[in-house]
Amino acid sequence: MAPPTHFTLNTGAKIPVVGLGTWQSKPGEVRNAVAFALKDGYRHIDAALVYGNEHEVGQGIKDSGVPRGEIFLTSKVWNTHQPNVKEALQKSLDALDVDYLDLYLVHWPVRLVPNGTSELFPVNPDGTRAVDRSWDQSETWRQMEEIYKSGKVKAIGVANFSIPYLEELRKKWTIVPAVNQVELHPFLPQHELREYCKELGILLEAYSPLGSTGAPLMTGPDIQQIAKKNGVSGVTILISYHVNKGVVVLPKSVTEKRISANKEVIEIPKEDLAVLDSLAANGKAKRLNTPLWGFDLGFADWYGPVKSQ
Repeated sequence: MAPPTHFTLNTGAKIPVVGLGTWQSKPGEVRNAVAFALKDGYRHIDAALVYGNEHEVGQGIKDSGVPRGEIFLTSKVWNTHQPNVKEALQKSLDALDVDYLDLYLVHWPVRLVPNGTSELFPVNPDGTRAVDRSWDQSETWRQMEEIYKSGKVKAIGVANFSIPYLEELRKKWTIVPAVNQVELHPFLPQHELREYCKELGILLEAYSPLGSTGAPLMTGPDIQQIAKKNGVSGVTILISYHVNKGVVVLPKSVTEKRISANKEVIEIPKEDLAVLDSLAANGKAKRLNTPLWGFDLGFADWYGPVKSQ
């Protein structure tokens, strides 16, 4: 039985199971990466205002020659823009040079306060992030619901929301988020969050599915053994793991060979999925990307070194 090519959002829209992530893709590289990916068969591009490269992402879309209507395009409202989601959305639409987004996400459940030190990453005099601890995320979501009703975004969702944050949002939402994009891989499987979101009809998306630079995921003996058994690479196992679990996966690369390889998905036998599901509980648990405000989000499962995103 072949793995699915699309999942269905709670809006009824179809979303390709593999998308090209554009975080950390440098200027001068991301344009070609997006164009190549779309020409190579990708139909899902994941972008964000804070990545600082949406203009080039838009250029890559144009270069590809693939019609806009065939592409599932995502962006995210950044923390400093939460008081004015409509304005943030327009910034992304202008940069990408498109009229609408297929999905728009609240990037983090935290508001940062612009104070002259930085437009996107403001800091206090003591060097800590300028977090507005009084900000109610339901106000951000209210604005997200408004732009959804405007038709400029076809679906709305969140990113990096743990269960407590979703529970708070749930008290006031009238539209259930279509997606929750989170760090997800065998070292951080987030089983409880997965079940919680499944019950509410929220689709999970996995970023950093291969870990990050220097991460031990692909070289782990368990993953290598499963890869050898199935006659594929460790990368294919890590990407296929999510699709087999009903999760959209967002690998990122600017290298053509890797972009092509990253879209390969296989069906993984149940016994191998069980091994992958158990790695974190067997001492491998590790969060690879946590911002400087991570503890403010109540990451009870925080294990790794701080890496700002």
